[in-house]
Amino acid sequence: MENKTSYAKILPVLFGFFVMGFCDVVGITSAHVKEDLLGAYSPAFRDTLSNMIPVALFSMFLIFSIPTGMLMNRIGRKKTVILSNVITIVAMFIPLIEYTFFMSLVAFALLGVANTILQVALNPLLTNVVKGDRLTSSLTAGQFVKAISSFSAPFIAAFAALQFGNWQYIFPIYAVITLLSTIWLMATPIHEEPIVVQANSFGSVMSILKDKTIFLLFLGILFVVGVDVGVNTAATKILMERAGLSSIEAGYGPSVYFALRTLGTFLGAFLLVKFSSSKFYKINIVIAVLALVALIFAGGKFQIFALYGVIGFTIANIFPIIYGMAIQSRPDKANEISGLMITGVFGGAIIPFFMGLLSDAIGSQVGSVLVILAGALYLLYAAFAIKVS
Repeated sequence: MENKTSYAKILPVLFGFFVMGFCDVVGITSAHVKEDLLGAYSPAFRDTLSNMIPVALFSMFLIFSIPTGMLMNRIGRKKTVILSNVITIVAMFIPLIEYTFFMSLVAFALLGVANTILQVALNPLLTNVVKGDRLTSSLTAGQFVKAISSFSAPFIAAFAALQFGNWQYIFPIYAVITLLSTIWLMATPIHEEPIVVQANSFGSVMSILKDKTIFLLFLGILFVVGVDVGVNTAATKILMERAGLSSIEAGYGPSVYFALRTLGTFLGAFLLVKFSSSKFYKINIVIAVLALVALIFAGGKFQIFALYGVIGFTIANIFPIIYGMAIQSRPDKANEISGLMITGVFGGAIIPFFMGLLSDAIGSQVGSVLVILAGALYLLYAAFAIKVS
């Protein structure tokens, strides 16, 4: 009976990770917005404008990560997760009410707020229902569920286009899934231990960046998320530009990327038992950089799909490795460093912004790949420059 009760509490929390994966729909949305709404604009601005979709979303991590931690101390983890779900549902209906470029930005900014709140609150909530040795495996399971959500987004968009005549119906589908997640979680009693409130502020958390190692690792989080979101954002556009695929067909590019990233995460859990995280990081980032260089010149769709898979597989474990290095370097500041690293997720706004600028400047998605490559080169530098005992 105890095991049944335990699983009854774990499953609705794990299902929240599927909602967390909705943020990765920015890749195909950016391509559709460029095709649907920006045709009247000069080609010199289309990529810059369409890439404002991920900018609007991931900028919210910079603004709301630390305040969410403070809010969570006041209202509790479960209520914070429910709040994020309510904001997600509202965001998902905005494109259906009015599908314009401005309202798309509003919708994804709201989704960014919701996703920030969810990412800050959901992992701690899992610690309230899973204890001891099962916690690590449960956290890994949560990331696996999130990866499945990211992988399935283009398929859901294609299903919506075929069954309902418009890819935009992916948004009410997501809203219904989020509503089910909310009801399931609300119906699940979860005991939360009293929290010792710490008087953290933006200033106190950001002051940790004075530590050179933490600063380099923070930049690592910023760039690895930027590379991840950058590949997701550019994948569809590259296939449309070079292989002549439609936006729906090219939308499977991100799926290949996320499928191999999911596999990489799964296998990484086993490989990291045999290899040191530092060595594993170096091997993977070297391969990822080589694949990005090859992507600059790739022309055939199967070659491009293959390179997406290689990049996804090799980039999969770099975020948790860097995150772990940061915690390991200053275990006395684990809580503050955790909030700081989540703030670094706003790298998903910076890289796409510069991708759009350079792509429009040279009139090709090669510009996007060059910006992503620049981020990966920093990760290559960090792999050899950072030493954490």
